[in-house]
Amino acid sequence: MTTRTPVRTARLALTALAFAAALCGTAGAQGTGKLKVGLMLPYSGTYTALGVAIENGFKLYVDEQGGKLAGREIEYFKVDDESDPAKATDNVNKLIKRDNVDVIVGTVHSGVAMAMAKAAKESGTVLIVPNAGADAVTGPMCAPNIFRSSFSNWQPAYAMGEVAAKQQGKKKVMTITWKYAAGEESVNGFKEGFEKNGGKVDKQLTLPFPNVEFQALLTEIAAAKPDAVYAFFAGGGAVKFVKDYQAAGLNKTIPLYGPGFLTDGTLDAQGESAQGMLTTLHYATASTRRATTPSARPTPSRSSCSPTCTRCRATTPRRCWAWA
Repeated sequence: MTTRTPVRTARLALTALAFAAALCGTAGAQGTGKLKVGLMLPYSGTYTALGVAIENGFKLYVDEQGGKLAGREIEYFKVDDESDPAKATDNVNKLIKRDNVDVIVGTVHSGVAMAMAKAAKESGTVLIVPNAGADAVTGPMCAPNIFRSSFSNWQPAYAMGEVAAKQQGKKKVMTITWKYAAGEESVNGFKEGFEKNGGKVDKQLTLPFPNVEFQALLTEIAAAKPDAVYAFFAGGGAVKFVKDYQAAGLNKTIPLYGPGFLTDGTLDAQGESAQGMLTTLHYATASTRRATTPSARPTPSRSSCSPTCTRCRATTPRRCWAWA
């Protein structure tokens, strides 16, 4: 059974973002023509499902508002960021310079989000980040026109570290992730929370993004016999890792922990392989909180969308603009 720990800051965050957006004096708050929204998301590769979920969540809320925000019709512009930081600057400038969008929404990959934040900060274009958790986006890169409707990579990871040490009583843990910003920040957050509470991270295993050949590292885990493993993967990579972990027999003796992204939107595909995992996140599909439930309901046009954390975060930016 996967467990998630919600944080009780959603309404305050939404209010603050809406107020900030209004103060920005953006076209979104003051204009009268169509609101030009650029969606820079992964429409191919490992994170395709997450990119589609964000777009569907965004458009679902717009549909619920009669197709308008703040009385203005929406015009969409889409760019596939391919989860490739090397292409990120060129891709985001297509939206800023070619399409002249009022606001950009994206993305999933933290490395891509960093390039987007830099371009948004330099151009003054409003950027809303519904997923990518790169800590610096709302840290050193913070600007009045950059908003986050999601999380930073540190947050759910630190919480899992505390849970592993204080509630689960684990002493020695190994971590495994892709070697890129989100993975490194996540395992570092876990390590901080875990070691502050008496645990010890013995080894941090990595493999290049988006490699999904886990066998050699799973063999290393089996030989080391840690008390538990903390893993950061998402999308298709998360599905394969959880299945490979179970196929190797590790789930029988070495509990698997992670942030909720390990199962968010992937739990059905993981099936029985996910049994026994423990995760922490700021959202749970079964939540009955008012802020999460309306957009979790199926609609005729988007009934195939599951009410995932990713989709929930995607509805938040529209609420910010509608309220502004």
